[in-house]
Amino acid sequence: MNLNLFKKPTVIIVDDHLIFQQGLKSIITAENIATVIGEASNGKDFIDILSNTKPDLVLMDIDMPQMNGLEAAQKALELMPGIKIIILTMFGDEDYYYKMIDIGVKGFILKSTGIAELEKAIHEVMRGESYFSNELLTKIIRNFSQNAYQRKKLVNDLTDRELMVLQQICQGLTTNEIAEKLNISPKTVKSHRSNLLEKTACKNTPGLILFALKNKIIEL
Repeated sequence: MNLNLFKKPTVIIVDDHLIFQQGLKSIITAENIATVIGEASNGKDFIDILSNTKPDLVLMDIDMPQMNGLEAAQKALELMPGIKIIILTMFGDEDYYYKMIDIGVKGFILKSTGIAELEKAIHEVMRGESYFSNELLTKIIRNFSQNAYQRKKLVNDLTDRELMVLQQICQGLTTNEIAEKLNISPKTVKSHRSNLLEKTACKNTPGLILFALKNKIIEL
């Protein structure tokens, strides 16, 4: 994938490990993936420089001193609602994922990810889509504690049409594309999406995708 076909996003890297921070900056610059316009070692420093730099995208660690990634992401989205955030994570951070999805974080990738996946994640999130590392999704699903009866009841509460719309949402289709594919109006698609959010207690599209994966409505 070549992001040169698109405007390169401006990026701030937020991580308290200097070697990782500098290494990530070197990779992004060398591969011409984005333009790094700022770096911070904790959430507080990041918030302090945010208003002056106004990046398109933030690549941010979760576990940091002074202000962690969850707090920093929430403050950043309050200050700049349109900002895109990708969380750089390690196995063991799963407790934060749902909270971050709820506040509007769009991407999660492992710190051990390769260049190709990093580039893909940045591209997808900058397009307005969500991105999750497959390894992370697999682990989340494996650790899902909700019992089989509860899962079955939740899925059974969805109508056949809602399930069809959910499957198309998980494929990344827009409202108009879903309407055309299912031969229904965009207004009807929006109504089904609202019902899905209410019935599943999800707040946004990433939440719906996780719900669908956990309940085996779609497969990785």
